[in-house]
Amino acid sequence: MVILYWVLLAVMLVGIIGAVLPGIPGPTIILAAIVIWGLGIQNFAAIAWPLGVAILVLVFGLGIDLLASQWGAKKAGASNWGQWGAIIGMMIGFLGLLPALPIGGPILGLLLGPLLGAIGGEFLYTKDLQKSVKAGVGIVVGSVVGNLVQGVIAITPVVVFIVTTWPPLSPPQ
Repeated sequence: MVILYWVLLAVMLVGIIGAVLPGIPGPTIILAAIVIWGLGIQNFAAIAWPLGVAILVLVFGLGIDLLASQWGAKKAGASNWGQWGAIIGMMIGFLGLLPALPIGGPILGLLLGPLLGAIGGEFLYTKDLQKSVKAGVGIVVGSVVGNLVQGVIAITPVVVFIVTTWPPLSPPQ
C-alpha cells in the first residue's frame, strides 16, 4: 500500500505540472489519483476532504482557463475570430507539430499554435496586422496567466491529500 501511495503522489506531481502545461489535464489527473487511493483503501470517507478539494479545483480550473483567455482577449481588443483562431491553432499546433519535432513538438505546438491561430483569425476579421498581433499576444498571455494560476491552485488538493492521509502510512509501533 505504501508503494501505491508514493506512485500516486508521483502521478499527482505530474498533475500539477499538467495544470501549467496546456493540453495535459492536470486537475483531472490529481482527482483520478485520489479516487484510485480511495478504491485502494476501500474507504472514501477517509479521503472526503482531498476528494472535495480536488473536485473544486477541477471546476475552478475550468473557469479560470476560460476567464483568463477571455481577459487576455478583451485587454488586447480581440474579436471572436481571434479566439476561435487560437483554439484552432492550438489543435493544429499540437497535432501538426507532433510528428515534425521529436523533442518538444506538441509543447511547442501548444505554445505557437494559439498565437499564430489568433493572429490569423484576427487578421481575417480586421485586415490589420498590428491589431492582429496584439490580439494574438493578448490571448496567449491570458492563457499563460490562467495556466500559472491553475498550477498554483492544483497544489492545494495534493497538500490536503498528504495532510489527511500521511498518518495511516506511518509504521506500526
